[in-house]
Amino acid sequence: MAYQKILVAIDLTDEASDVLKQALETATQNGAEMSLLTVIKPINQVYAGFDVAALSADAAMIEQDAIRQAGDRLREHGKVVGIPAARCHVGRGSPAYEIRQMAEQLGADLIVIGTHGRHGLGLLLGSTANGVLHGAPCDVLTVKIND
Repeated sequence: MAYQKILVAIDLTDEASDVLKQALETATQNGAEMSLLTVIKPINQVYAGFDVAALSADAAMIEQDAIRQAGDRLREHGKVVGIPAARCHVGRGSPAYEIRQMAEQLGADLIVIGTHGRHGLGLLLGSTANGVLHGAPCDVLTVKIND
């Protein structure tokens, strides 16, 4: 069965191009439509232990700016591989959860995600990739990122 809708989850690092390359190859082979997703962690998760509430207005502005910048960069990646801006999404929250939710929302039949696989279960899959795999509503293709 050919894949029809592919969700490509990238983290906007230099390795994103490796993941996009594999996703594009898979999409081309299957005649599939691709969508992109990156996920921004809420500022209170990034700075756990700090009194973010005391800076709530500033924190909200910083988080909104991070989301805007991520969206701009994601659309740039999308443009390179022919994905329209309407199919470039920025999530906010736990990356694994947001990726699974977006796949379900889009009716994706494949999620493509990169993995470093460095430690513990991460020897096989990175923590985000592992979290996506367990509970994913569809197939998951992990792309090994060379360090």
